[in-house]
Amino acid sequence: MSKKTLKYQEAMLELQNILDGLESEQIDVDEVSLKVARAVELISFCREKIEKTELEVRKIVKEFDRDSEKNSG
Repeated sequence: MSKKTLKYQEAMLELQNILDGLESEQIDVDEVSLKVARAVELISFCREKIEKTELEVRKIVKEFDRDSEKNSG
């Protein structure tokens, strides 16, 4: 069975659900550490995704600028 690739929006939704549960105090005390650990994983995933996307966008913009300079010169 293949593992589903987590998407940014799904990670954010899961993180929000964890936070909502913690804020509403509806989470069983025995689950708090598990939920917090999962939240840390999700935050790390989202940060990495944002950083990777930022690098990709910068690369695209740089290539666009380079192409624009070639065409205008």
